[in-house]
Amino acid sequence: MSTLAAKELRFDEHTMWVELDDGRTLGVPLAWFPRLMAARKEQLAQYFISASGNGLHWDELDEDISVAGLLAGRGDLTHQGQSAA
Repeated sequence: MSTLAAKELRFDEHTMWVELDDGRTLGVPLAWFPRLMAARKEQLAQYFISASGNGLHWDELDEDISVAGLLAGRGDLTHQGQSAA
């Protein structure tokens, strides 16, 4: 079974749209990724898609996201398990 790969990204005010190689487009809330949500439009536009298409990366934002994680419904796991003070 082959894995799905990202071809292109675009953003609106609240959503990251990921175009997949099978023709589907996945809409992901920016709220799932605080670094992306806080970023300027110029910073969001500076993404890289890995050669395999399975990873999304922003150097300046220090953000890495996997397509598999998006498809599984996972957001930023950096602070998972930590409670708010």
